[in-house]
Amino acid sequence: MQVSKKVCLLGEFAVGKTSLVRRFVYDAFDDKYISTIGVKVSRKTVVVPHEDGPIDVNVMLWDLAGSEEFSRVRASYFRGAAGAVLVCDVTRAETLAGLYSASLDLIRVSPGACFVVAGNKSDLVDEQQVTLADLHAAAARIEGATGCGSVPCYLSSARTGQDVETLFRRLAERVTG
Repeated sequence: MQVSKKVCLLGEFAVGKTSLVRRFVYDAFDDKYISTIGVKVSRKTVVVPHEDGPIDVNVMLWDLAGSEEFSRVRASYFRGAAGAVLVCDVTRAETLAGLYSASLDLIRVSPGACFVVAGNKSDLVDEQQVTLADLHAAAARIEGATGCGSVPCYLSSARTGQDVETLFRRLAERVTG
């Protein structure tokens, strides 16, 4: 069986959303920062286990700009989303706070969406301001407010690839539930 699922990447500017997509889809990393304008759509097919046998999930990744100027048009991008990767930068604690409101914005437009939380840039250990415990606390708040069930958390690194494949696969499993 094959299904297609729309997944949004949400988070502040420069948290590494585009880099996570690039690592997942192309297994590549580029440390030149180029701000996303509007939305960029990529895709990758992953095979996930299911009670009726393996499912090919065509994951359509909507990488949304983190800039405030695009917040007015976000609702139209959220329509039809099955889930989202909520991304913060572990070297900038302030980026964690916005994940809660992003999850609420998505749930308003796409009730039933599933989430995973990615604390990106975990390879920058000496600069880390956000811990896995902080991610779990944010996830618990999102779970309580959205009713979306458990929200898995990962310390990821687009640079090294740490947990990138795992977090996207976990979300693919959840959206095909």
